Amino acid sequence: MSDQSSEPLLLNRKKASKSLDETIERCIGEFGWAQLLQSILVSLSWVFDAQQTFISVFTDTLAVSEWSLQPGVSSALTGLPASSFFIGCLIGGLVLSTLADTKLGRKNMLILSCLIMSLTGTITSISTNIWMYSFFRLLSGFGRATIGTCALVLSTELVGNQWRGQVGIIGFVCFTIGFLSLPMIAYVNKESSWRVLYLWTCVPTILYSILVHLFVHESPRWLYVRGNKEEFVLTLKSITTRSSLTLSFFGSFFEFEDQEHNNSEESTMSLYSAIKMLIEKNWAFRRLISVMLVGFGIGMVYYGMPLGVGNLPFNLYLSVTLNALSELPASMVTFFLIGKLTRKKSLLGFAMLSGICSIGCVIVKSDYLKELQMGLELFSFFSACTCFNVLLIYTVELFPTCVRNSAVSMVRQALVLGGSFSPMLVAFGRENRWLSYGVFGICIAICGLFVLCLPETKGRTLSDTMDEEEYKESVLVC
Repeated sequence: MSDQSSEPLLLNRKKASKSLDETIERCIGEFGWAQLLQSILVSLSWVFDAQQTFISVFTDTLAVSEWSLQPGVSSALTGLPASSFFIGCLIGGLVLSTLADTKLGRKNMLILSCLIMSLTGTITSISTNIWMYSFFRLLSGFGRATIGTCALVLSTELVGNQWRGQVGIIGFVCFTIGFLSLPMIAYVNKESSWRVLYLWTCVPTILYSILVHLFVHESPRWLYVRGNKEEFVLTLKSITTRSSLTLSFFGSFFEFEDQEHNNSEESTMSLYSAIKMLIEKNWAFRRLISVMLVGFGIGMVYYGMPLGVGNLPFNLYLSVTLNALSELPASMVTFFLIGKLTRKKSLLGFAMLSGICSIGCVIVKSDYLKELQMGLELFSFFSACTCFNVLLIYTVELFPTCVRNSAVSMVRQALVLGGSFSPMLVAFGRENRWLSYGVFGICIAICGLFVLCLPETKGRTLSDTMDEEEYKESVLVC
């Protein structure tokens, strides 16, 4: 009896979600200049994210050596600032991740994260000892934790289904530009103090935050889920060429959704309710654990490879530049093939390739084959970058709007957790590469297998509520 009575409700939900998807697609499905400019402006945050993530390659050794003359300061502390940064990322992700889904929204959370990262990064330049320096690196990581997440989710929610993957790649290209700019800035300022590098990368981020506040719109999907109907319509009007959008235009599903939201979990979301919803729903929890395990393995290689290039017999500036450049073809591969490749096969294939090449860096030891060593390192990093790109887009598609930012943030937490082991493994790897590149390769290969536990999402529309996604899950199971 209960099964029969639930069928009309499921049918109504299906019709309502279809109505919303179709309406949004009609408004923003055709990619216009307004959407392009919004996507680029939001994605520029990845430039500053990349700079603070990899700035340790050029600053930490110099900073530690400056204070190594002080009593009690050992050169063994070289890895402490980088590890502190990653620990800060983990803490920041746990504390801040749900704010973008609940109280602040994607736009305000992006601004807050950029400001915290840039202001603490600026203060880092006046550090007087290793402990103060590491503490401010931790705070910088705390702020940085949600930048990429908010930027990716916001930019993909501003466009229709057809352009979601391509828009996500804009952020990855910007991350590459930020990474690539570091060796250039460091080389130009190689005669200056490491403190100058922080000023060059942090002050522009403060100015960028002001631009986002003035010119970027909030996600229309988030506004809708939070019940801000008027702002929802105004946002859609601002990014579409349709001039006839009004509240009455959306009345066909607003009336039904009003009734549903009065009793839904999404209408009364508290600070950490998004995480609670992810844990309580079995299908959501399975997906979250699986993508986080995949992310852990990818993060170990993605963050570890650039930190470990100093262990290879190559010039540091050249090695970092080549690694940064290898992100460009990874972004291009994702950009042109994201609409054709299935998510599961792509992730599994590139994870295996990265693992094999990383282990190859251990097996090829002779200095006479150093070009081959560098080639294997670059191809392993390229494969990990491609996995990184596909995984984030995949995660956006796996979870509905009401918990999407929290889910993506948790996956980035797993990526950072894998990366937090990298500085120490790189330090141990100076004596035995199996402890760095060997561990990297084995970890990404094993963790990549967990993608087999996930459903395929290629070509699917985004869901907005847990009920919508649960309905789709039940259909797939049947």
